[in-house]
Formats: sequence, C-alpha cells, structure tokens
Amino acid sequence: MNGTATVPAAAYAGNGQMTIMDAPTSPPAAGEVQVEVAYVGLCGTDLHILHGHMDARVTMPAVIGHEMSGSIAEVGPDVTDWKVGDRITVMPLAWDDTCPACRAGNQHICQNLDFIGIDSPGALQGRWNVPAATLVRLPDDLDLQTAALAEPVAVAVHDVRRGEVAAGDKVVVIGGGPIGLLIASVARVEGADVRIIELDASRSQVARGLGFDVIDPRAEDQQATVEAWTEGAGADVVFEVSGAPAAVLGATSLAKVRGTIVLVAIHPEPRPLDLQRVFWRELRILGARVYQRRDFERAVDLLREGSIPHETMITGVLPLDQTQAAFDQLQSGGAMKVLVDVQTGGTV
Repeated sequence: MNGTATVPAAAYAGNGQMTIMDAPTSPPAAGEVQVEVAYVGLCGTDLHILHGHMDARVTMPAVIGHEMSGSIAEVGPDVTDWKVGDRITVMPLAWDDTCPACRAGNQHICQNLDFIGIDSPGALQGRWNVPAATLVRLPDDLDLQTAALAEPVAVAVHDVRRGEVAAGDKVVVIGGGPIGLLIASVARVEGADVRIIELDASRSQVARGLGFDVIDPRAEDQQATVEAWTEGAGADVVFEVSGAPAAVLGATSLAKVRGTIVLVAIHPEPRPLDLQRVFWRELRILGARVYQRRDFERAVDLLREGSIPHETMITGVLPLDQTQAAFDQLQSGGAMKVLVDVQTGGTV
C-alpha cells in the first residue's frame, strides 16, 4: 500500500452511537506492522465507552475495539520476526518503560499506559497499524473466530493466576457474565471446584449447561450454601466479577480463614467493605487488571486445546456495518460475546 488511503471503520461518535466511516490508513512505520483485522469482540469496556463513561479518555470519532484476530498485511521497517500472512492477535498494551511501575517490572500496569483501542485507535477497522511488540502468534489450526476470544481469556488467565488458584481449591465466582464464565473455566482447568453466584436466569442456565453449580442468592443463603459445600471452612478464592456493591460487601463472608478475594470488576465508585471480616479472618484482597504476555500465550493454548467453551461464549457474529446492532445485542442481556466481522460489510 503506497501513500495514504482509507479503510472502512466503526467509530464511537458520542451519545451512544457508532458510525461507519472512512478511517485514514498509511504504511506501517518502523517497528510496526499493518494488520488485516478479521474479527473484533465487543466487551463491557466498549459498552462503557458507548455509554459515554469514558468520553474524557477517547477522542471522537473514536475507532475502538481491542479483542481481535487477524493476519499481517504489511511489515514496517526494522521488523524481522514477522512476515505477511502470519496469523496474529494483539495484546493491546503500550507502556512507556520509564515510570516506577515499569521499572519495577510491572509494565502491564504502567502508570502512563496506552490501552490500545481506548487511548489510541483500535481494531474496528479494515487495516490497523500496531507495534510489532504487541503481536501474539496464533497457531494455524486455531480458527480466527475462536482466536478473537484470546484477549478476554487472557484476562481470566491473569485473574486466576493472581488468585493463585491450585488443584483442589474451592472457588467462588460472583457474576456469571462472559468474564465470570471464563474465570470459572480457567479455574476448572487448573483443577479447582467452582461455584458461580448469579442472579440472571439466562446466564445461570448457560453456566449450568457448562457443568457449573450456580447459587442464586435470592433463593438461598449464599454464605450458608458455601459453608455447607466447604464443610464450614469457606472458599479458598473468591472472584468478584459482577461490579455490584452488594457483591463486594458479601464477598468477605464467603472466604475461608486466610482466603483470597480477587477484585476483577471495574467499580467506578468506592464500595462498602466488611473490614472486620477481613481482620478477623486475615483475608487477602487483590486487584487484577489486564494481563501479561504469558497470560496471552496461555490463553491461546487453552483455546487451541478446546479447554474454553468458545461455541457457548460466541453468541453472535455481525458485519462491520451492523456494529451498532452488535452493541444492542450485547447490552440486551441475552448475549455473551458478540463478534464483529470486520471484512464483511462496512461500505460508507
């Protein structure tokens, strides 16, 4: 591709609206590759953008999207490890390597992190220039629709690793949405016995269909149920994935002495917390944000092995020019993961 051209893209235009537009594209710069994007998954963060909660962070019209799969269309100068046609996904993090967090080895939570697809243009476009350092290789026998789940699976892998889940552990996941089900699935791969707490009937049905026991706190005392299951001890690890204030408050009642609570959901406001219970049981509370490269590589392996229920997770695939409808499906409550087929549709 010579000079400057345009490609169809889906962009957030404000006021809950996505628009199809021509996005400028140019050859990849030094250290970059140009990706032909195949599929982009939509997630809760994208919904936060659509609802205007991140307007201070995005520049409209904002081409968003950070869960993706595709192949390399062009290689920029100085890139030697990749070639045209390589199948890839992108770990959408660019750090400065100079802040205190980076210098301490925590680049994934850089204090000046560029989350690609939020802070800079994302994958909802036909061609996408990204740093070669963000690429993660995909095996030839992993189809690109399934591979588009690599990013959310990497989130779950990182969460489970943060919680130090081990074989035989009793694990409670509060929230049976996409990330909650992925955490439960990864924990089960690690050998844990998992229970999911979920209010929504359709999500509970999906979880049960995947072989998980589900606790409905409206119908049963969740603390008593967990104590009966663990013979009075409490759960080894509790993951709070729902984002509900009551879930944070209740999470401490479910953990065993010296148990671990992992906070996964984004809580935009301070939440009440039972610090007496934290003190009394010497509980450990951890935050879990994004992922590291080893989490992405593990996610790809799990998808390739068939350990992740991708057929259940992907509940819709729509063309680029129906991105607004894809968001409508996602926020209807009946969908798990909706993918956008970037190479289909999108004529302006």
